[in-house]
Amino acid sequence: MKKPMNKAASVDAYIKGFSPSTRKLLEQMRKTIRKEAPGASEKISYGIPTFFLNGNLVHFAGYDRHIGFYPGGAALDTFKKEVSAFETSKGTIRFPLDKPLPTALIAKIVRARAARQTADLVQNPFADLPAPARRALAAASISSPSRLSKFTLEHIARLHGIGPKALVTLEKVLRSEGLRFKKG
Repeated sequence: MKKPMNKAASVDAYIKGFSPSTRKLLEQMRKTIRKEAPGASEKISYGIPTFFLNGNLVHFAGYDRHIGFYPGGAALDTFKKEVSAFETSKGTIRFPLDKPLPTALIAKIVRARAARQTADLVQNPFADLPAPARRALAAASISSPSRLSKFTLEHIARLHGIGPKALVTLEKVLRSEGLRFKKG
């Protein structure tokens, strides 16, 4: 199960670091995810390819004997019967390198995860923020854009857990609702 050392800066570079047969499976995985979550962006996170849609959507990685797919524990619970044909562990499915990639199953899982991520964003406009920023807002009893608009940018910037990227995201959330931070 040992993963080759791969400190790639991009998903393309990550995939290029594998043998041609593994590369083919990794590209197939990537293509399937892109098709089912066209609005998702891709990046390297935790050292592996990650699709991001209102938070981490799914991760995948190449190993010596399998392709690791990381949709999270809830997805494994939802698709318990379908994933039972594969080796699994907490939030992980392992697809053997010597068998075809089950793209229909991967597509089904990604569609479900994307729907969930989108629903979470509708229910929680701050779902796109990193966990420390969400906790900072919760601690300040800020649970909606209208409540956020009652504070100055400077006040929010002083909250422990709110960084520059979170401030940009918060400004976008406010603009999407036709709001802005309170003037200082």
